[in-house]
Amino acid sequence: MLIVVSPAKSLDYESKLATKKRSEPRLLDRSRELVEVMAQKSPQQLSTLMSISPSLGELNHERFQDWETPFTPENSRPAVLAFNGDVYMGMEPRTFSERDFTHAQKTLRILSGLYGVLRPLDLMQPYRLEMGSRVATARGKDLYGFWGDSITDVLNADIEASPGASALINLASNEYFGAVNTRQLEARLVSPVFLDSKNGAEPRIVSFFAKRARGSMAGWIIRNRVSSVRGLMEFAEGGYGYDPDRSDANRPVFVRYNHS
Repeated sequence: MLIVVSPAKSLDYESKLATKKRSEPRLLDRSRELVEVMAQKSPQQLSTLMSISPSLGELNHERFQDWETPFTPENSRPAVLAFNGDVYMGMEPRTFSERDFTHAQKTLRILSGLYGVLRPLDLMQPYRLEMGSRVATARGKDLYGFWGDSITDVLNADIEASPGASALINLASNEYFGAVNTRQLEARLVSPVFLDSKNGAEPRIVSFFAKRARGSMAGWIIRNRVSSVRGLMEFAEGGYGYDPDRSDANRPVFVRYNHS
């Protein structure tokens, strides 16, 4: 199976790295093209474009100015250890063993507004650029237009290169998975759903909890070498359990009941 997740806005470039393994992003030429566009924007333009504070606009302006190749351990870090949001807190990649990192490199993909598709050990420099940003380029009016089918092409190549990877497990947000052309995807698409119920209320998606649960499932798949869609039904991390009555074949539903 191949797993896709979203990136995170929060980054960590300070903590000790859990592995020395690293690789290079495969769509770096496209990233460089996009950085050239972003580097021409003022801090105020970045603040407006991404609906962020003036201080974050300044920070990301500096990041685009400083972005350079080649990527090295001194100016970059592996993507799965650089992102630090809810998905990655649920995944806990800093606790991966070396064998877990090796397996994750084969099975986990991170969708990115700047890098397109990242493997966990692909080096990346700090950035903020949501996939939904309306950045006009020569390739289109937004980032979906900029990336076109290139993200889907990379995923299909990875699926073809991985024996038994007949399913794509979508643990990404709608914003990021919208960059994948599902009509051209050469794999079964499975999109798990995570619901929470409090005090007997009807279970519903709670964004904060769902993000962590998606990361938790990704980490669980990697650590346990889960290799089949059927195996997903055993997921029981964080109090979630498979609910067959709410599920269908390509949309397994996991519910957590909280009575506190």
